Amino acid sequence: MPSISDSKCILVIGSTAGIGRALALAILDLPSKPTVIVCGRRKERLDELVASHNATGRLKSVTLDVLMERNALKSSIEEIVDTYPDLDAVMFSSGIQHGFDFTRPETIDLDSLECELTTNYTSIVRMITFFLPHLIKLGEQGRPTFLYTVSSGLSIVPAAGVPDYCATKAAIHSLSISLAVQLKRKNVHVVEIIPPLVPTELHGYEGSTGNFGLPLKEYTKETMKGLVRGDPYVLAGRVVARHKKFEVGKLEAAAQMYGQ
Repeated sequence: MPSISDSKCILVIGSTAGIGRALALAILDLPSKPTVIVCGRRKERLDELVASHNATGRLKSVTLDVLMERNALKSSIEEIVDTYPDLDAVMFSSGIQHGFDFTRPETIDLDSLECELTTNYTSIVRMITFFLPHLIKLGEQGRPTFLYTVSSGLSIVPAAGVPDYCATKAAIHSLSISLAVQLKRKNVHVVEIIPPLVPTELHGYEGSTGNFGLPLKEYTKETMKGLVRGDPYVLAGRVVARHKKFEVGKLEAAAQMYGQ
């Protein structure tokens, strides 16, 4: 299977902090020297990132709010494709996490829940739909293209305290398998990145990372190995054992059901 080393230009959505930021910078350092486009809604962070890491001139930035209205989002993505016609890989790393206690239904903030659902799942489906015409076109020209989804180890075994987050990541996990099967014949390679618990801003107030889980530096190193190998699932930490126990054979079974 082709790997990230074959990518000439990759867009990392949700790269102003955490895993997305770390992976974007690690990809920038690949020997293949791709163009890396960091992307998010916080322009000041994007500007800082480019200013501090762009000695090569290969780091670009795009401001994008994944929660914008559907047609506006489509127009923004078409503009990205027009600006970067060599774009052959998109990584979806944006996400939020909230706790919900359904034993106290009066405390459930449905606005927050629905925002989490849109950020973590619906917006990803929209963006994939809008990027695919370009990626399929490149793929049909013989150039491998890539969709990198980011789910979570909680898509395999959920944490009850964050039920909606786990559900969105389970949806991304299922979608990734289906798209990997469907798009294989189009030379669009769908790779699911499945992180374990990694201390980032996702798990606390902005700027707080805590002291738990697999350290971000170690996680990034392990994930880059899988990306370079071209693994269909990119695993690290405790997720390796959970995936082996519950998920082995699922992609192959889905392909068989689809007639491949």
